[in-house]
Amino acid sequence: MFGTELSTIQLITIAIIPLLFAIVVHEVAHGWVARQLGDDTAYLMGRLTLNPLKHIDPVGTILVPLILILTVGFAFGWAKPVPVNFNNLRNRRRDTALVAAAGPFANLLMAIAWALIAKLASLLPDSIAMLTSPLILMSMFGITINAILMVFNLIPIPPTDGGRIATSLLPPRLGYQLSRVEPYGFFIILVLLLSGVIWKLLDIVIQIVMQLIQFIL
Repeated sequence: MFGTELSTIQLITIAIIPLLFAIVVHEVAHGWVARQLGDDTAYLMGRLTLNPLKHIDPVGTILVPLILILTVGFAFGWAKPVPVNFNNLRNRRRDTALVAAAGPFANLLMAIAWALIAKLASLLPDSIAMLTSPLILMSMFGITINAILMVFNLIPIPPTDGGRIATSLLPPRLGYQLSRVEPYGFFIILVLLLSGVIWKLLDIVIQIVMQLIQFIL
């Protein structure tokens, strides 16, 4: 997507900042909202920080993004999940949904922020194009990765954020049945993605989100 005219080093340089922000802020948002709603687990474990070293998952934050950049010219990844003790929440069903929704909502806000940066960069004089062009590319990557993370995490299959939202909002009996899918959820999603069944729908939603953000600005 972004790798056709950039070297690998250039692509990594442009991708690393928005990618780290996208996955780290997503996780911190979960922990921050959980703390507001009664659970201090993430705070007590030192996870309410933007320091990426506290959130790095060797596979999801380093290995997978590097492999994707080298093979398909794009990056996708994840951080270590922020720990949340849902039993500490004041209203478990409602607050579980709010904690889960915090991550995708943070990605939406970051996508809008990157769009604003791209807009401001485009207004700078052509005389500093050597600075503005990389900034615009970085911003476009930021918009894209945050839109992807937001939509992907809203898939209503546990253990995604969308799955936790769904199990919280459904009637208790249905929510319980859906929650039983969690141990197999990522395998189900992976099969659906590899088969192309769900990726086409996700791609449509991602493009709509990106167009709406660009339209608003």
